Amino acid sequence: MTRNTGRGGAGGRPRPRRTARIAVPSLLLAVALLFPRLLPNRPGNLGSLAETALPWFAVAIAVLLLWAAARGTRAGMAAALVPLAAWCYLFVPTLTAPPRAGLGDFKALSFNVGGARTTPEAVAREVIATGADLVALEKVPLGAVPAYEKALAAAYPHHTTRNTLGLWSRHPLREVEALDLGGPWPHAIRAVAGTPGGDTAVYTVRLPSVRVRAAEGFAIGPRDAAAAHLADRIARDPAPRMMLLGDLNGSLDDRGLAPLTRQLEPAQEHAGKGFGFTWPAPFPVVRIDHVLLRGLEATTASVLPDLGSDHRPVLTEVRRTA
Repeated sequence: MTRNTGRGGAGGRPRPRRTARIAVPSLLLAVALLFPRLLPNRPGNLGSLAETALPWFAVAIAVLLLWAAARGTRAGMAAALVPLAAWCYLFVPTLTAPPRAGLGDFKALSFNVGGARTTPEAVAREVIATGADLVALEKVPLGAVPAYEKALAAAYPHHTTRNTLGLWSRHPLREVEALDLGGPWPHAIRAVAGTPGGDTAVYTVRLPSVRVRAAEGFAIGPRDAAAAHLADRIARDPAPRMMLLGDLNGSLDDRGLAPLTRQLEPAQEHAGKGFGFTWPAPFPVVRIDHVLLRGLEATTASVLPDLGSDHRPVLTEVRRTA
């Protein structure tokens, strides 16, 4: 008479336990993908960090699938497919959707030029070649501002600079205002540009940097506070057409930038192709440089090649909707 011990496999490990070891992390990973706001932000702002890395959950999914294939049961393998299905639901449309086509009214470029591998003259040549009507430069070294002004003057007769931010335009600028977002220096400039698409309020922005530190975890407090200040200013801005260009030091999935994304539409999401990663420039793994719109519609959105900074520039063509 054969006795059923409930054990499976040569090692005698109970199959239910083996399945659970794969199924539990698989289901938790699927929930984190689909509902990242359920992840607590304490300690260490881990929720924001996870939201920033959402596309890279694919690595954990691949590990689970390999583990399930090597050690699991059929039920475990099926469980490991759940987070894969969640990832595909979220990101396959981003990777496969055809870019929006159509003519725009004008082009805008945003570029953090703070890397040590570039010069104002080289940046100016590349910027002018894009045909952009508006150029927002962030993290401009203070000593290099005159060189940028000289190199861009012929193509962009209108410009304004504040601290490490600059906005250059082929069209007149007015109502220029440096915005105090709670930091030691202005993190944004607002100006109204008389573009071919009509008067447009243009925000050139560089939010405070974020760091991963042992004591604090994902240190995003100053960035989140500045984003909230900026969102409040935008909410009170009566301009029917608005464009935010800049380095937000975060993915738009990050809950810390939600005050901005609730009001403005991302150009990359509607007119770009793929994830549009911009940092670090040699091998980008996250998109932290953005173009956000109100009363305008992106017709094209692209990330340009590495031009020598630690960020890649983003170029967007837009047309008016309001």
